[in-house]
Amino acid sequence: MDDMLALTMHLPVIQYEAGDVVITEGGDSAGVWILQSGSLRVIKSGKEVNRVSQPGALIGEMSILLGIPDSATVEAAESCVMRYAADGEALLTSDPRIIHLVAVGLAERLNFVTTYLADLKQQYGDAPGLAMVPDVLRQLAQRQGPVARPGSVRDPEPDY
Repeated sequence: MDDMLALTMHLPVIQYEAGDVVITEGGDSAGVWILQSGSLRVIKSGKEVNRVSQPGALIGEMSILLGIPDSATVEAAESCVMRYAADGEALLTSDPRIIHLVAVGLAERLNFVTTYLADLKQQYGDAPGLAMVPDVLRQLAQRQGPVARPGSVRDPEPDY
C-alpha cells in the first residue's frame, strides 16, 4: 500500500491519539482516511473485529462505494497519523490507480473471508451453527444483486 501513500501525499494529515474515534458505526462521514502510521481498532456492534496497522490502508471506502452509513466504529489503538480526504468519492475517482488499489484491497479481503469460510466448512463439516456456510459461500461467489444491507434475522443471543 506504499503506492496509496504516494498517491495521497497531497492530503492533509491528522494525528489521532489512542482511544480517539475516527469513524462511528452508523455515521455518515463521507470521507476517506489513509493510515500513515500507528494502528486502528475496528469495532462492529461493540466487538473488536479487526486491527489495521498496514501503512496505506484505507478507512471509510466501503461506505463511500456502497452508499451506506459507516459499517463499523474505527478508533485509534495507539497514536496514529492519517491522511484525510473530506470528499471520499472525489478521492476514489480522482485517479484510476487509486480505485485500482482499492479494488485490489477489497479483493484480498473477500478472498480471505471466502477462504476462511471454506476452511471452517472443511474442518467442522455440519457442526451446529455452521450449516449456513455453503449458502454464504455461494452468495459471495454469485453476488450480483442489489447492495447488501448489514443485519441478521437470526437470534442475536442464541441458546448454544
